[in-house]
Amino acid sequence: MSKIKPAKGSPYARILGVGGYRPARVVPNEVILETIDSSDEWIRSRSGIATRHWASPEETVAAMSVEASGKALADAGVSPEQIGAVIVSTVSHFKQTPAVATDIAHRVGAVKPAAFDISAGCAGFGYALTLAKGMVVEGSAEYVLVIGVERLSDLTDLEDRATAFLFGDGAGAVVVGPSDEPAIGPTVWGSEGDKSETIKQTVPWDEYTGKNGGEKFPAITQEGQAVFRWAVFEMAKVAQQALDAAGITADDLDVFIPHQANMRIIDSMVKTLKLPEHVTVARDVETTGNTSAASIPLAMERLLATGAAKSGDTALVIGFGAGLVYAATVVTLP
Repeated sequence: MSKIKPAKGSPYARILGVGGYRPARVVPNEVILETIDSSDEWIRSRSGIATRHWASPEETVAAMSVEASGKALADAGVSPEQIGAVIVSTVSHFKQTPAVATDIAHRVGAVKPAAFDISAGCAGFGYALTLAKGMVVEGSAEYVLVIGVERLSDLTDLEDRATAFLFGDGAGAVVVGPSDEPAIGPTVWGSEGDKSETIKQTVPWDEYTGKNGGEKFPAITQEGQAVFRWAVFEMAKVAQQALDAAGITADDLDVFIPHQANMRIIDSMVKTLKLPEHVTVARDVETTGNTSAASIPLAMERLLATGAAKSGDTALVIGFGAGLVYAATVVTLP
């Protein structure tokens, strides 16, 4: 018989608060058109994006995360000292080690929490949320700070007509803590590694540093049509599986918060899922662009801040991207 004592966690977990940070600089499509042969009309029709935010040198991955985290902690009514773990999802922190989560944890005032980064692209927030839920329920942390943050302007090839207009910068954070009732549903997640070449970094870091002196700085590239088809058809199935796992139907939803990759993908998913008209759909991509791991918490924060969604609403969230990886779950909004 095992001598290990059972964990003393909460029966359930929930999102208690949310915060977001968007860099001060707003970049319209006209700026993007300075380096690619396109038009504002073409960009809007293909992606739905009109503007995006780009970070200044001072608006680092850590700095943006600290700002978003402070808002999330205040919204949750949780002090930094109560945070037992900090999880950061990002692909644009350029140090392999140490994890940026440790710096963020220190700067927000958390006291010796577990702190680590994960790399799951645009599905990263869903992955981190699932880990946080497990920590709270298992008892290894009472409160967990989950952050999705990107400076994708650093990884954007402004001469690539297919991707130059897509990406933006920003940070979104939530605080996950104990709950007396289910408020974060089972996660449907996975990967399709056979499609890993459809979204990728152009040059590995080891090839860029020293081996090819004239090589362009690494950037993100993708096979647009292949990604679009996969997102629309396969991710709608995953979203439905998340609804099924939570034991609800589309009629029970109040809000749909998909990864803010592309307006056409969002609209197609709404149609495929046959979402009722009463469901509020996040379309933050229009003014924020694709911020990868930050897109879902940023969209959630804006819906709540504007009153388009309210505390207690039932929301379906789904992220998907490079890998290809995905994660979907149903949550109660804070």
